[in-house]
Order: sequence, then C-alpha cells, then structure tokens
Amino acid sequence: MNIEAIIPTAGLGRRFKAKSPKALVRLQGQPIVVHTLKIFEKSSWIDGIILVAPRKYLPAFREIVYRYHFHKVKKVIAGGHTRSKSVKNGLKAIDADTDLIVVHDGVRPLLSQEILAKAIKLGKRFGAVVTAVPVKSTIKKVNKKMRVVQETLNRDELWEIQTPQVFKKGILVKAYNTVKNLNPTDDAMLVEQLGVKVKVLEGDYKNIKITTPEDLRIAEIFLKGSK
Repeated sequence: MNIEAIIPTAGLGRRFKAKSPKALVRLQGQPIVVHTLKIFEKSSWIDGIILVAPRKYLPAFREIVYRYHFHKVKKVIAGGHTRSKSVKNGLKAIDADTDLIVVHDGVRPLLSQEILAKAIKLGKRFGAVVTAVPVKSTIKKVNKKMRVVQETLNRDELWEIQTPQVFKKGILVKAYNTVKNLNPTDDAMLVEQLGVKVKVLEGDYKNIKITTPEDLRIAEIFLKGSK
C-alpha cells in the first residue's frame, strides 16, 4: 500500500506579525516546518510527501528540503488562498498509485510517531480518520451579534479536532471534487458531507497547532521536555 502525506504550510502568520509564513518561524533554531517534516521523513509508514507552500516562498521551502535532506518530499507546490485550496492542490500532485493520504498541518511539529502510526492503521481499516482530544473547558454557543449565551454545550460530546487526518484516496478526492463548501475548516468536514463515517482517534494535547507567539513558547517547552 502506497501512503503519501500532504503537508499544507501556506499560512502567512499574521498573528505572529512575521515577515515570512508561520512555517518558517524558528523553533529551537530551526523553521517550524523542519520539525514537522522530520516526523514524516522518519516514519516507516510514509512513502512520499507533498509540501504545499505559499507561491512567493517556494524557493525558501525548496531550499529547506535540500538543506535538511528530506528525501521523501517528492514535490513542493504552491498553495491557495485557503487551507482547503492548498490541500486540493496537493491532491493533484499525489502519485496515481497512492492508496492512503495523510493530511497534517505544517505548523503542528509535536506529533508523535505513535499517534501517526495509529492514525494510519485506523485509516487503512475505516477509510476516514481524524485525530482529536476531548475538550477540557466548558463550551458555550454565543450569539455573535449580541454577545449573549445561547446555550451551554455538553462537554462530554465535544472534541477538539487535530491532524493528522487520514483518508483513502478515493474518498478524499471525491469529497473535494463534489462537496460544495467554500471554506471548510478541515478535510473531514467535506468527507462527512459525503455521508462517510469518520473514525476518531484520541490524540495528544501536546500536538498543538502553532498560530500565536504564545503557542511557540509552549512548543519550546514541550520540545525541551522531550529531550
């Protein structure tokens, strides 16, 4: 079975007030995306990687692939204006003989090999899998305009969705080609609308997505603790 990963990294890091994309912000002396790519380069489950980056920064990402000897990165391609468009571009670059696709955020550099392997195994069995953790806080639905509480949601039924998300190629391609959703917040959202049941794998609270300077400091602490 051929398994390939799509790593979208097209976010521009406006909350960082950085001059470069989030994935190029340094974490322990290396760009965030380097830490992420090392996970997939090391995994025996992954046969190839499609790295999706902002068009303007393609030379910088290609230089990273060359400098750090990421041999599994088959292509570095331009992303779109949204995450979903970037993943769709990645799907077009996947090898024809690929059976299973792993989608993982380029700015989630703390994914464990154990969780990645479990997600792939479940993906082979169920065809659609998301990694997630139960929410810790009370979640309330709030009227956006009036800023008043509409209801308190049942915390026992709420999970924070992460990546990796794993899909059989045919399912994910069909979802992106047929479901009309202008800006889905994750890939499973499209697959769900096909009527496909998505299996949930309990992940790791350390598997954070770095979107703010505070997240970067937390990631630094986790990385230091793992050494």
